[in-house]
Amino acid sequence: MSFYAGIDFGTSGARLAIVNATAELCYEASMPFGTVAESDLAACWQETLFALLQKVDRAERKKLAAIAVNGTSATVLLCDAAGQPLTPPLLYNDPRGAAEVETLQRLFAQEQYMNAPCQHTVLSATSSLVKLLWWSRQATISHAKYLLHQADWLAFLLHGQPGISDYHNSLKLGYDVVECRYPAWLSALAIAPLLPHVVAPGTLIGRVQPDVATQLDLSPDCRVCAGTTDSIAAFLASGATEPGEAVTSLGSTLVLKLLSQVPVENQVYGIYSHRLGDRWLVGGASNTGGAVLQQFFTPADLACLSDRIPTEQVSPLTYYPLTQPGERFPVNDPNLLPCLEPQPDDPVAFLHGLLESMARIEAEGYQLLQTLGATPLSRVYTAGGGAQNAAWTALRQRHLGVTVERSRQPEAAYGTALLALGGGI
Repeated sequence: MSFYAGIDFGTSGARLAIVNATAELCYEASMPFGTVAESDLAACWQETLFALLQKVDRAERKKLAAIAVNGTSATVLLCDAAGQPLTPPLLYNDPRGAAEVETLQRLFAQEQYMNAPCQHTVLSATSSLVKLLWWSRQATISHAKYLLHQADWLAFLLHGQPGISDYHNSLKLGYDVVECRYPAWLSALAIAPLLPHVVAPGTLIGRVQPDVATQLDLSPDCRVCAGTTDSIAAFLASGATEPGEAVTSLGSTLVLKLLSQVPVENQVYGIYSHRLGDRWLVGGASNTGGAVLQQFFTPADLACLSDRIPTEQVSPLTYYPLTQPGERFPVNDPNLLPCLEPQPDDPVAFLHGLLESMARIEAEGYQLLQTLGATPLSRVYTAGGGAQNAAWTALRQRHLGVTVERSRQPEAAYGTALLALGGGI
């Protein structure tokens, strides 16, 4: 029997999932990163990657037929010709290159770049392209050969071929996922030689390097496939397969992803589309979510109080639950203030109002995606900690008007293992 491994690298740790040929989950393992200095981060990732694989029983390790890795979107490394990092990685939320957004806007305004998009996901302070443009002004750039995403670099450690990425990770680098090529405006930039070669997620890149296979007790025939981002992997794990099906991630924030027949782009609301084969995963993210609940309730409080919410009744309280000012989706207002008043004496009523308000925001988000052209919503799968809250699910189902259920597998590593198993989207 053959096995297939998916490895999910998040912000605080990594998780491994192994499936068999029928996609049955056979094994899971996880490792936290702990406190790591920025300068040691890449070394920590490498150590964690190898340690996770070594956790697998040796007999099963020998039967691994393929491995794929996902990473956080827009976490990048600048590497030399040997694929070794020249500087510490820039994480997904690192805004130090923010001034380069204006550089891109000025560039796009020039006559020869009039075909460049006026709304594009690269026009963000934390996009992969903005980070690369910032690096291009540092002394290290003279030794650089490749810009690699976190998932690209980790896969390179296994297959040994630097300079290969996938079109999910490369979206925020400016890759045209409609035409499946780098656009002319991007290829004309001085940094173009550093751009990775882009393939479809799940594409076979090569076999594990012989020395790595020996070190990890892997079969010399074990293949390494192109990866994806953590959020796309979570979608793949959910069970959603048909246009109109969506996944809501109820974590610290509220993230929506709707499978659509057509792509939707709207930089004003932070909406962009990932290619999923011949379909599109349209996404938006609100700043509301579980982080607001944690300001007022312990996990034990949430479990106890939620059971007492009369979910068939509409709460008379209307909030906009935020931890700090600012919202982008489904309302674009960087100065929007949190609205958490009035706060009733009854904690059940207060929690009811918060959850009902978040359910309303989620419904407004999906409505916006549909108004902008996405396929109509038909079913919602739920991932993240909030998926366990039955009262919240009932409130959300009432607002959404479609079936709401938990994701079939909660871990992004499982979705990445499906990539390794299937060899593509």
